[in-house]
Amino acid sequence: MSLKKFTNLIRTQQEWNEILSHTQNLKGKVIQNLDFIHEDIDWQNLKIKGATFLGCEFKKGDAVHLISNGAIVYPKFSKLPYNPHRSSLYTWQELMDSKTDTIHDTSDLKIYNHFVRSKYNPPMDEAMAQRIHDYAIDVALRNIIAYDEIGMTEKKIVGFMGGHATQRGSEYYVKVAFSAKRLTEKGYFISTGGGPGIMEAANLGAYFGNYSDDELKDAIQILSDLQFDGDDLRDYFAINYFTQAKKVLEKYPEGTESLAIPTWFYGHEPSNLFASHIAKYFSNSIREDTLLAICLYGIVYAPGSAGTTQEIFQEAAQNHYGTFGYYSPMIFLGKKRYIEDTALYSVLHQLAIGMPYKDLLYLTDDSELVVDFIEKHPPIKV
Repeated sequence: MSLKKFTNLIRTQQEWNEILSHTQNLKGKVIQNLDFIHEDIDWQNLKIKGATFLGCEFKKGDAVHLISNGAIVYPKFSKLPYNPHRSSLYTWQELMDSKTDTIHDTSDLKIYNHFVRSKYNPPMDEAMAQRIHDYAIDVALRNIIAYDEIGMTEKKIVGFMGGHATQRGSEYYVKVAFSAKRLTEKGYFISTGGGPGIMEAANLGAYFGNYSDDELKDAIQILSDLQFDGDDLRDYFAINYFTQAKKVLEKYPEGTESLAIPTWFYGHEPSNLFASHIAKYFSNSIREDTLLAICLYGIVYAPGSAGTTQEIFQEAAQNHYGTFGYYSPMIFLGKKRYIEDTALYSVLHQLAIGMPYKDLLYLTDDSELVVDFIEKHPPIKV
């Protein structure tokens, strides 16, 4: 079955040349962030009614011609610390380009500080820029995971959720890292919310998919050698939080790919440095829904707090109603947390009575059994 990329969105000169080699009709096409100032294009011979140009640059007469003949032309946004017209996902190098190895002067934080100034009441131009940006992230993400015609992804995506304040080297940090490593070794593609704690552990484990277990243990030891200003060891903004991660990357430079889907809504959290692809959104609701929807091969829930609980029931609703065409495994890693402390697993088990996804629920304390269950329980078509 063929896997299709978006064909109506044109974001590179190569894509522009390719579309013109096949058709003169641009109706329904969206052309984004191209510079036509130095191009000699015979616009008169192109059918441009119904075409949309986002953030492109034109000779003055050409822009007038396009608008007069039914094209929609949005000018470039100005004075933004981010590019709304992206053609790819982020990398950690782009977001965390700190000159001082702290969170305080990164591009990531500059974007967050800009975002929070009008977080609740953005002006129209800012809101439009954010929506266009998030759509661009949608497209870039979908082109990587590659949906087919019935909603299955080319990549076998497994998500990991859990506490953002989970300490490096702690019990569930290690369990999640090794679960993610094993799954990566078996061809699964790991996705997380992109932050610290359990999210970092999963991206770290995936990164070490082609390294040995001892090398992963060494990496965790390096990461855990943190220095704090105060006595609160839960503070993941340690003085050398980034430098320790960079030491791991320098010592082990050939990591396996994985995905992170964070949001500037929670932009005060540092992004972890072990995901190769970062789909960062302004809209947290779109981000949450997307993160859960793409993990068709299962989601592993390590101990977490309110955010993890929200994700559990949001995924349960998607499973209960078959929202995205498949029932997916839900694996709870932590019997004490999900039975004794919260009874969340029991509640969900009762909710699933009589539903196909009941057989896809699993509770364990063993990271190896997580992998075994996912292998034996692929997604079920609705």
